Formats: sequence, structure tokens, C-alpha cells
Amino acid sequence: MLASTLMLIALLCAGVLIPVPYAELSPGPTVNTLGEHDGEPVLQIAGRKTYPTTGHLNMTTVRVTSADYRMNLVEAVYGWLAHDNKVVPHETLYPDGKTEEESTQENAEEFSQSQESAKVAALEQLDIPVQSWVIVSTVVKGSPAEGRLHAGDVIKAVDGTAVKEPADVAELVTKHEPGEDVRFTIVPAKEQVAAEKEKRAPARTENVTVTTAVSDDGGEKRAVVGISAGTDHTFPFTIDIKLADVGGPSAGLMFALGIYDKLTPGSLTGGRFVAGTGTIDDAGEVGPIGGVEMKTVGARDKGAEFFLTPADNCAAAAKDTPEGLTLVKVDTIEDALGALKDIRAGDTADLPKCAAEG
Repeated sequence: MLASTLMLIALLCAGVLIPVPYAELSPGPTVNTLGEHDGEPVLQIAGRKTYPTTGHLNMTTVRVTSADYRMNLVEAVYGWLAHDNKVVPHETLYPDGKTEEESTQENAEEFSQSQESAKVAALEQLDIPVQSWVIVSTVVKGSPAEGRLHAGDVIKAVDGTAVKEPADVAELVTKHEPGEDVRFTIVPAKEQVAAEKEKRAPARTENVTVTTAVSDDGGEKRAVVGISAGTDHTFPFTIDIKLADVGGPSAGLMFALGIYDKLTPGSLTGGRFVAGTGTIDDAGEVGPIGGVEMKTVGARDKGAEFFLTPADNCAAAAKDTPEGLTLVKVDTIEDALGALKDIRAGDTADLPKCAAEG
């Protein structure tokens, strides 16, 4: 008996003291994009008529353990047994030894981009024109482009060929052999910012020549200059999204719907409690996200009746749907708007619902 007791104590101590390479996800806060957070409206629109809204269009989140947190065996076992938590390998959330600071920065950038795309997608649905152009998003330190191109520079052309999409830049650069020169026609970032503030066209462009290098990312060898291209926009009025301490791209769909609701008469939800998740791009395409099982639990705990679910997440979400929550499958913002029309009309029998595979 004594030996068994001592062995049990030793095992418990080992379970508490020995770290294991796992991380944990759990339901996070859910915020109504039509309402307030920390005392101020989540969506603030100026320069355009807005309309009263009712009901909920809640974005949802997931809590994750930090990159430097080392879970012990007891916590891992408890997480595996807990219904509302999920334990995953640490590298799933923090690949390649990513630090907490790096992860936070990446999430912040994705969150900012999701807001921009949400605005574009909503305004496109309302046939409100948005000016867009291709920009230098990032410049790799130590690359040929460092010091010659800068984040925020507008890329008008490469080697005299006009660019319309970010992918055009890579396509034109990789036509070269490493060591060859590429000519970028740009509007410098400072000039672009000044033009936007003064509501005028940029006054000047510059030609910048960059000598290509050979790629070293492990893929097929090709010519590179060390930049990533993205898209920037000018909106015809001000749309601010006030939501701190949230990261990642998964709130894009719900932000877009919230903006659409505020800019159109009537209630998009009909007063119902709708939550959801999903990335969104400028064209209104909805993409999958991580931790959907945690988000459905968090939404239902707050009172959600319907959950707008990216089609690619449907199977996972439907495996353990919280009681009383209807999972609605969406591929685009048009799908979401159609589902909301049925929800506010009370015609929910034929909603495109998620189903578990098999």
C-alpha cells in the first residue's frame, strides 16, 4: 500500500512538472459587430447615411495558450477530456518556433487586412465604388529591394507593363533570370499618402531599378527582389472598426455583414441572434478558419441561434454542434445575405445547413 501510494505521488508530481509539446484552444469572447465594445461602437461610419440596426451579428474568437507557455501532462489530459477545450500539438499554433511577439504581429496584420477586405466586400455588394491599387506590402531585410522600394509604395508597372493585381508583380519579376534588372514604376508611399489626404491624384511617379537575386525559400529557383505585393484602397467615406485585443483574419465575414447592415435600411437579422466566422476577400469569397468548434460553443453560450459557417469548416463544426444552434453553410457574402433574408423572414427550413461527413 505504501509503495503504491508513493508511486502515485511520484506519477502526479511527474505529470505536473514534466512539460509536454502541446497547446490548448478554448472558446473566446464573442462581440456584436452591430453593438458596442468597451463603451464605443464597434463599427463607426462617417460621411455616409447610416440606419438603425437590431439583433446580433457576432464575430467569435478562440483563446489559445501563449507561445512560451509549456503545458504539463496533467493539463494536457484534462484538456483532452474537457468537452469545450481542444489540445493540439504546439507547432500547430506556433510553427517553426515562432515567438509570441512574431505571432502577435502576424495576427495583427491579418486582422488589419481582414478589416480592409470586409469594407471592400460590403461596399461592392452595395455598388459603392472603391479605388484599389497594388502596393509594396513588405520588403525583406537584406534583399535587393531594401532601401530602393518601401512598404506603401504604389506599383504602377513592372518593366513598363501595368499591374492590376498583386500576383502580376511576381509573374513579371520571375520572367527574369537572377542577376537581371527589373524596372518598377512607382508612386512613393509619402506622395500617395499626401495625395489621399489632399484628395488629389498623385503628382509624380518614379522609376526604380532593382537587380534580382535567386530565391532561397526551398522551392524552385527563380528570380526575386525581396518584396511581397498587396492591395490598398481608398474608400469614399470613413469606416472605422474599433476592436482591440483581437487578431487574425477570421472576423472578416461578420465585419462585412455589420457594415452592410448599417448602410442599408431595415434590420439584416430581423432582431435575431446570429453569430459566425470566416475570412473574406475583396470579392466576397468566404474562407475557412481555425478553432471552429470552440467558436460555436462560445456563440451558443452567449445566446446565438444561428451560426454562419464557412463551407470548408462545416464538417468539423457539425460533428459536435451545441444544442439549439443551427449551423448555416456559406461560401460567399451573397450566401450569407441570402441566409439572413430567410432568417429574418422566419423561413429557416430550407437554410443550407452544415452536416458532418459520413
